[in-house]
Formats: sequence, structure tokens, C-alpha cells
Amino acid sequence: MKLIFELGAPGRRSTTLPSLDVPKYTLRNTKLRQEAAALPEVSEIEIVRHYSALERRTHGINNGIYLLGSCTMKYNPNLNEITAALPGFSSIHPLQDVASAQGALEVYYKASQYLNEICGMEQFTFQPAAGAHGELAGLLMIRKYHESRGEGGRTRIFVPDASHGTNPASATMAGFEIVSIPANESGEMDLEILRREVDERTAGLMLTNPNTEGIFNQNVLEMTEIIHQAGGLCYYDGANLNAVMGYVRPGDMGFDTIHLNLHKTFSTPHGGGGPGAGAVGVGPALRPFLPNGSVVKLEDGSFGLEELPDSIGRMRSFHGNFLVVVRALTYLMTLGKEGIREASRNALLNANYLKSRLEGTYEVAHKGICMHEFVLSLDKLKKETGVSALDVAKGLLDYGIHPPTMYFPLTIPEALMIEPTETETKETLDMVADAFLELWDKAHEDAEFLHQGPHSTPVRRPDEVKAAREPIIRYKRD
Repeated sequence: MKLIFELGAPGRRSTTLPSLDVPKYTLRNTKLRQEAAALPEVSEIEIVRHYSALERRTHGINNGIYLLGSCTMKYNPNLNEITAALPGFSSIHPLQDVASAQGALEVYYKASQYLNEICGMEQFTFQPAAGAHGELAGLLMIRKYHESRGEGGRTRIFVPDASHGTNPASATMAGFEIVSIPANESGEMDLEILRREVDERTAGLMLTNPNTEGIFNQNVLEMTEIIHQAGGLCYYDGANLNAVMGYVRPGDMGFDTIHLNLHKTFSTPHGGGGPGAGAVGVGPALRPFLPNGSVVKLEDGSFGLEELPDSIGRMRSFHGNFLVVVRALTYLMTLGKEGIREASRNALLNANYLKSRLEGTYEVAHKGICMHEFVLSLDKLKKETGVSALDVAKGLLDYGIHPPTMYFPLTIPEALMIEPTETETKETLDMVADAFLELWDKAHEDAEFLHQGPHSTPVRRPDEVKAAREPIIRYKRD
């Protein structure tokens, strides 16, 4: 397929600009380019066909299921998009006076109130631009909390050995030392090791519950109590809240702060469909340190932006990705309290149904009921046939299925982490299960076929080492 730069011809156009309705301004010659920008010159039909062709070559949630464990690539309702496109939301400006943006501030306030109820927090900020950015905000507040108490020597953050990679990265950026705690036989953080490790340097704990392997840590109250007794605070990674929202609140588990990935749990666009939003909630201990600019309701019933003397400052320009929050609030108000609970139930039901279809053939990392996701280990299959987790993932592409998360968590050999989400039907789950089972048979019948896959995609199997080390990231003209 040709690039847009390779289409068209000199002088070809596809736009007609409207008449100038402002005074003409001529730039000084010193501000002008010395030569014309090397832009493609194409007709409208060439543009339409080019981008339509790109769309056909791209897999999105509108094309088929995503099995990306811990990433929760679920359907984004069109109603959210309709709401976000309302002129009162889409046409405001971040620099306009607060008095003229009361509706937008009320969106932030209402979203915070709903999320407070779901998560057991006291207030949310929507400044962070993504989940990892939210992690950093929470950790900066934890650091400032300890410094405000004259305990700046608390520098150790405990994380599970199978934590999301952003957890230790964010903690390091916030100036903390990482202490990795291994899991016990049941896949939960080992409490005895945690007890031995805590000391006067303890700053806090970062935990995802249910964890990356789809296991709910039943000893979570003991974990948070161990940290609190040592003088630390507890941070909840909300990546997997989709499994428990409406049933269990992080605040009730003993967590002092939480970040939410609005795209994972509350149906806003993800990845290339972004931008993202990493809402961060806090309990009473951390409320004084919230980023400046959080929305509060004033005594006269209007809404304003709060400036706190002990704030960690601002996490970014303006007030966050507003239209993402509009979408999330639309989802919350559409589902309501019972709908939120139903979403969690269906996420668990779908994951356990798919797991039950596969575990008689594939090796499941942990037996019993899972939460919203589960992990397969293809280590035995690879030893028997030479077919790896990567081969099976590539094979799924031939069925129109986006592969699961591969080789994570690192503690499980040849891992495939699978999360079907609550928005998929039984028929789709059966299609996925049948594909996995056919690939299992193919691995034993014709392993080389899977080594060479995928066979039906526009791009086959690239040289991944070369792609990583020698990426072509810009177009070079002849």
C-alpha cells in the first residue's frame, strides 16, 4: 500500500477554503519558509480512498474482540460520543472565566461524587492525563504527606513481583526505592515476607486487587494494616477495578489513594482513540495535598477551582482531558448503581466461561474461579510441539481476533493473559474458544504452519528485533 506522500500530482487539490472573514495579515519575510512544505498534493477521492484503505487494515474494537488482559479494551457506547459532542462541552475554552464554565465544572464535580461512592474516597482530581500519570500524582502526594510530618526518610514502596510495570516506574520517578514482594503459592503477595520487610523507612504499598493474574487478594485488609501500622500509606492501582466495582470499595480495603483508568473501567476511548484520563481519588489523609485546580462546590451552590496551601502543585496544564470525563460521566449516569454492578458481574462471568472452555486443554496458571481475567501458560505446549505463546497469538490474527497480552506476568512462563470484558456475547466467546482449540490441534499437527503465521493479514510476521532496533519512523523522499 502506498503512503499518502506517494499519491497525487503537483497542483492537485482537495479543499476549497472559505472566504477570509478577518483582516488580512502578512508575515514578514524573515518568518516565512524559504521553500514550500513537502506536503502531498492529492484529490479528495484519493484522500478518502487512502484513509478508508488504512481503516480496513486496522483492527479496532468495532472490528472484533480484544483479549488484552489488564487493558480492558471494551466497547465505547456511541451515546458517550453524542454527549461529548454537545456544543456546550465541545466549544468551551480552558481560559474562559469560571463563571461561564459552570456546566463543565459540574461535570467534574458530579463525576467525582460518583467515583467517591464507587471507590470509597473523599475527592477526585482529573488532572492526570493517563493512568501512569495518575500513579505519579498519588505517589507525589504520599511523599509530601510524609515530608509534612517530618518523615522524609520514608523512602520504600512495596510492590508485588507481578505488578504492572508502571508501578515501580512511577514510584522511582517520585523518588522512592522499590521493594518487590514475591507471591505465595496461591498467587497473592506473601504476607510473611511483607511483615519482615516493613520498617521505619516504609512509605507505602502499591497494589492491584484483583491482581494481574486475575486473583482477588483475600488478605488485603491484613496487607494494608501492616503498612499502616508501620506508618505508611496504601496506593490502589485501579487498572482492574472493572472486576469489583459496585461490590468492593478500595477505600474500605484500607487504601488511601487510587488511580482509575477511565478507558478501562468507564468506557472512554483507549490508545489511538484517546486521549486518556487518569482520575485520582484520595482519602482524608491525602486530601490536603491534591493538585491545585480540583473542582469544589461553593457555599452559594456554584462551582470553583480549589487552591490548597499544601498542594503538590499542578500535574499538567489546565484541568485535564475534559471530554474524556464527559464520556465517563455519561457511562456512569446511563448504567446507574445497578448497571455498574451488572458490568462487574458480566466481566467475571465472561472470563470464567472462556476459562472453562480452555482449561481442559490449555494449562491455566491458577485453578478455581478467576476474576475478570486469567492467565494461560503455554510452557508445556512449547516443550511438546515447539509452538510458543507468540505463535498462538499470531495464529489468532487469522481468526480476526486481537491477541491477548503476551509474556506477562513475567512470573509465568509462556504466558497469555486473557480478558474478554463484559461487553462481549456468548457467541463471540465461543468463537474465541473454538479458535484457541483449533490452534492447539494445529500445533500438534503442523507446528511449522503456526511458526509462519499469520497467513491472512496485510503484514505477516515482521522481524521484531529489527523493528525495535532499526525502526523506520519517517518518510524519506527520493
